Amino acid sequence: MDIVSNLRESLETGFIVHSHESLYDYQPQLVVNKKNENKKILGIILQELKRCKSFNFSVAFLTMSGFAVLVNTLEYLKAKGIKGQVLVSQYQNFTHPDALNKLMAFENVVLKIVTKGDFHAKGYIFEHKDHYSLIIGSSNLTASALTSNKEWNLRVAAMRKAKIVLDTLYEFDKEFESATAVTPEYIKSYQSIYKAQKQFAATQRKSLEAISAKSIIPNEMQNNALDNLTSLRKEGKDKALLISATGTGKTYLSAFDVAAVNPKRLLFLVHRANIAHKALESYLKIMPEKSMGIFSGAHKEIEKDYVFSTVQTISRDENLFAIAAEHFDYIVIDETHRAGAITYQKILKHLKPKFLLGMTATPERTDGFDIFKQFDYNIAYEIRLHRALDEEMLCPFHYFGVTDVVVDNAVVGEDAAFLKLVSEERINHIIERSQWYGCDNGDIRGLVFCNSNNVSRELSKAFNERGFKSVALSGESSESEREKAIELLESDDPAIKLDYIFSVDIFNEGIDIPKVNQIIMLRPTQSAIVFVQQLGRGLRKTNGKSYLTVIDFIGNYNNNYLVPIALYGDSSYNKDNLRKLIAGESDGIPGSSTVNFERIAKERIYAAIDQAKMNLKRDLISDYDLLKYKLGKIPMMMDFLKHGSRDAFLYVEASRSYFNFVEEREAVFPGTLSAQEKLLLGYISRDLTNGKRIEEVVCLQLLLDSGNIQLDDFKAAIYKKYGYLPSDKTIQSALQNINFRFVTENSVKEGKANKSRKISVGDKYGFNLVMEDGQSIVWHPFTTKLLANDIFVRFTKDVLEYARATYENGYDLNRYIGGFMLYRKYSRKDVFRILNWEENPVAQNVGGYIVSPDKTNCPIFVNYNKAEDISDTTKYEDAFISNVHFTWFSKSKRTISSPDVQSILKHKENNMRIPLFIKKSNDEGLDFYYLGDLAVIEGRVSEERMPTSDGKSVSVVKMQMQLSVPVAPALYVYITGES
Repeated sequence: MDIVSNLRESLETGFIVHSHESLYDYQPQLVVNKKNENKKILGIILQELKRCKSFNFSVAFLTMSGFAVLVNTLEYLKAKGIKGQVLVSQYQNFTHPDALNKLMAFENVVLKIVTKGDFHAKGYIFEHKDHYSLIIGSSNLTASALTSNKEWNLRVAAMRKAKIVLDTLYEFDKEFESATAVTPEYIKSYQSIYKAQKQFAATQRKSLEAISAKSIIPNEMQNNALDNLTSLRKEGKDKALLISATGTGKTYLSAFDVAAVNPKRLLFLVHRANIAHKALESYLKIMPEKSMGIFSGAHKEIEKDYVFSTVQTISRDENLFAIAAEHFDYIVIDETHRAGAITYQKILKHLKPKFLLGMTATPERTDGFDIFKQFDYNIAYEIRLHRALDEEMLCPFHYFGVTDVVVDNAVVGEDAAFLKLVSEERINHIIERSQWYGCDNGDIRGLVFCNSNNVSRELSKAFNERGFKSVALSGESSESEREKAIELLESDDPAIKLDYIFSVDIFNEGIDIPKVNQIIMLRPTQSAIVFVQQLGRGLRKTNGKSYLTVIDFIGNYNNNYLVPIALYGDSSYNKDNLRKLIAGESDGIPGSSTVNFERIAKERIYAAIDQAKMNLKRDLISDYDLLKYKLGKIPMMMDFLKHGSRDAFLYVEASRSYFNFVEEREAVFPGTLSAQEKLLLGYISRDLTNGKRIEEVVCLQLLLDSGNIQLDDFKAAIYKKYGYLPSDKTIQSALQNINFRFVTENSVKEGKANKSRKISVGDKYGFNLVMEDGQSIVWHPFTTKLLANDIFVRFTKDVLEYARATYENGYDLNRYIGGFMLYRKYSRKDVFRILNWEENPVAQNVGGYIVSPDKTNCPIFVNYNKAEDISDTTKYEDAFISNVHFTWFSKSKRTISSPDVQSILKHKENNMRIPLFIKKSNDEGLDFYYLGDLAVIEGRVSEERMPTSDGKSVSVVKMQMQLSVPVAPALYVYITGES
């Protein structure tokens, strides 16, 4: 179909009836930010930029955050020679001069500004090969407008001579022609106007803050936590744990609760003196009438009602045992994940408060201490990083995954020598990137995390030699040295202000430096927890700070797969989830924060994900134990899902069933399974409940609830929940699969030839779970015996519930096509089962495709990046022409007259379905993404010759096909490697 036809069809969809089929890219669309669906206007803008021939932007406001979210894409366009024109406005003097300066550095961009009047037009114009895309509405070039604000924009596609295109280009050209060119001279003059405006705004803000400071009140999330604390005390609980991300107001929250309880005496316990002083200041703002004092070092104000102390001081025998056990009515422990230490335990064993509150951002420990047990598993509230970002409790961040430098023809890696880490090339690269990405206001206050103290000191020295002001701190640095460095980093006096503090791990937690606006990571990510702790150092909100810049130098590190786990808060360790998050970049980050990767850095992370072993026993045990600590009981598979922990199916892969893992892990376990029950539960877990088809799961759940179900009720249950009616053929396929007649294995060797033959698992082991009785489905007598074992039933229900939740995660009827969800991954076995094949043909020579025995379908499997070591006759040049057109090759030694080729060519008249499944490479594993169904384009079929290793050639048929739906942009980029 040509461009004109596609546009006509899209107009039918957009302006006549929404159900009319047309290509999504050409449809008129309302472009908005939808946080519940992880959709951002920014994503559409970036897609258009990466595919356009040229672009024109017209916006009233341009900020540093707006530049930050586009900078990587602008660098890509510069490298490709794609030119653009950007028109901004001086309206209200809101546009940031530093953003103008940064954008002016792109020689492929012509930048102008409207200096008079009330110019407020917002429009984004993209020229493509044969049409234009226009996005016109309310969004300025700011991060919040493109990612989180309530904005409305209309996106339309039109031909070059369409009236809407001509009118839009006329208006843009007219304004652009009369606007002022942005030059260094203009920026210099505008800078003084902008600063005066900012100073005036700051004065007004301080006046408002002085008024509001008199009445600090809890926010909505703090109120919820306070309600929970009140409820726990009403239930007779005397301790509770508060899990709250850094910067979300834990100290104030505790103060609000203390004010409500009004204890006679309070102890606030911290690990550093400066934190004790700041906590006291916060408490005084809430309860100025209370007498408060410090118990640390030389200060021994134990007689005060509310005492703020360091662990080091109060844990000394002469101090601790001088205090009566019940002296304090209420004790707060800050950074309570440290409570496993001897000093903390000594204090907790002696002091007996009426209520104990623990506060931490990271309760997950690797030292084996059960923090949750310490607080009797009473979790008052949980505010994790991503929820805090979503609720705008923290400062947004813009993360840049940067490719670490190549030194001596080798990428900086895990075991890089000291001289490589501090080489001239690397130092220059770090400085260049840190200055290029900059910060929100042009005045960098940075923390740099290094992998060793030697590297930290050497880099600080090199920065100082190049005109920066920095210091290197280590674990040996005194408290006063650290406090002095922080004071200088936050100073507003340019004569003494520090630009950077270099360190290793000493600033991971417990340090409050609100003005930090740039974090540089110069070490491999060894722990997602540490990554989040270090990121959190810059997320605290403060006046004059609009966002945090995070620059992560990604080398050739084995643990690069931890980057998406930390950034997106996805602890499932599901490889496909992690790939999708990386491919979508900013889509998976809440609020106005964004994620940006250089291409090579992204490829390194993909490679690390491919190579990572996500089901190593030690890691499975660690996460199992952590969840067990949190719950205070043996976790089930659904508990992993409810608490955002590791994908519980990894336990099935490692141990054949989750029960097997639990039984092996637990020394004492109530109940057991027979060998046959264990075997069956393993097959149920791996072949019925992997979350790829729902019919088997619903059938078994209904039977467990009632013992028998009517076929019509079964269909109705599917329709009610998922919006489609399963066919009779699908139901029969599901019942066959429940009885394990689809999956085959080798039988025992038999006969004179002593050869094994294929036999269904059901026949091999005598598994008969269900049977039909007229119009009903009932349990087979074989299963009735199994249901008497409560343990078998419990673990079966759990795996069924987990499978259903997994299936429903991301389920969308609009992306459901004949049993498959667009962009979900399936194994070959999954595909044949969902296509209702009577038995799994994987043992046959399936290769890249196979026509079903009844000629109703022909699934195509493509390994997009072929391995180098495969035979010449399988190196098919399958490739995308666009996100809707695909070039595909038949198997070798085929001609147009070959039966399988003829079946494919006649698929429309014979109503044969051709679903397409693709994986990027064999490094991804055995599963393929479902990308929709294919149709052969008439007149685009030809016989070709493929060269062979012996200098000859074989025949092959080349076809151009069209997908039923365009491939999602992020997945298209991931598979093809195109930007």
